[in-house]
Amino acid sequence: MPDSGTPIYRREVLPSDREQVRNIVAATGFFSATETDIAVELVEETLTRGSAGSGYFFLFAEEDGEIIGYTCFGPIPGTMTSYDLYWIAVHPRFHRRGVGRELLAQSESLIFRRGGRRIYVDTSSRPQYEATRAFYCAQGYREEALLQDFYAPGDGKIIYTKAL
Repeated sequence: MPDSGTPIYRREVLPSDREQVRNIVAATGFFSATETDIAVELVEETLTRGSAGSGYFFLFAEEDGEIIGYTCFGPIPGTMTSYDLYWIAVHPRFHRRGVGRELLAQSESLIFRRGGRRIYVDTSSRPQYEATRAFYCAQGYREEALLQDFYAPGDGKIIYTKAL
């Protein structure tokens, strides 16, 4: 039952995370099959090379052994203190419970402890992403740039930033 418990959070990446990440990303209905494959590839890269070798760090929210949401972030190569938030996704069954907000807050704390001082987040300009953009703004992120037609004609890339 989705409302039965309080999530626990873990950073360790496990082999079973591949399929659970695939399921969460696909369940959102926001991402293409190619984008879903990329999300899983980041898990695989981290399992193979470790976080330090891959540059990808994860935070998973779990209830009853099931991943209900996660983030993936890492330092931006060639920068001193800048990090990308590559993914944040919460299974739709667990929306409106504060899981995304808590995942983001804990990820920001982890980034800060690793020396990160600025976070960059990319998202689509399509109307489907309006709630996503509102979420980032509510968490203190500021729109920094809009790249028109980045993903496809009529689908721009919006870049948000937050100083820690």
